[in-house]
Amino acid sequence: MTQIIPGLTDQTSTITLLSELRTQPQRSLEFWLHGERLVPAGYHVTEVKAVTIEAMDCGGKANTWRETVIQLMDGSEEEARAGSMTNRKFLAIYDRVVRHIPVRDEAEVRFEYGNSLTPAMQYHVSHVEAQAERMIVHLRTPGVQCKAGDACGLPNTSSSDTDCAPESGCCSPTPVQLIPLG
Repeated sequence: MTQIIPGLTDQTSTITLLSELRTQPQRSLEFWLHGERLVPAGYHVTEVKAVTIEAMDCGGKANTWRETVIQLMDGSEEEARAGSMTNRKFLAIYDRVVRHIPVRDEAEVRFEYGNSLTPAMQYHVSHVEAQAERMIVHLRTPGVQCKAGDACGLPNTSSSDTDCAPESGCCSPTPVQLIPLG
């Protein structure tokens, strides 16, 4: 039976994800994108990053936030035949890291993955699915949005490239003024 675990929203916190994984430590852990397995069995957790981002949007508003980025890498063919790591092993790696670097529980968690066929990318967690023998972390690709939507008079929820209209002046360069010569 498949069960979608409630409480995982657009920005899944590190503690929310880890708490769900801790409930079923014996299950294997898989990472899927768009309904298909993204990360093959035998993967490694190669790095856990506690990231602080300091940014300024096109409207001039500064913001700071934190993210936890967990990097995954393909293993060997032999490791792939052995299957996916369990939640227990994944959590042991994570717990070892947090004894040495300050990872914030409330930080959004992302997974970074790429290989020779897929460019490396940081994926958001959309939800976790508990199945009889495994836990599937469903990922989604990141999007972009105009974070200065209010200053531009635009809604802040869309991710299309038309969010910041050139006429608004907030997200595009000022038109070039040509000076007549002669």
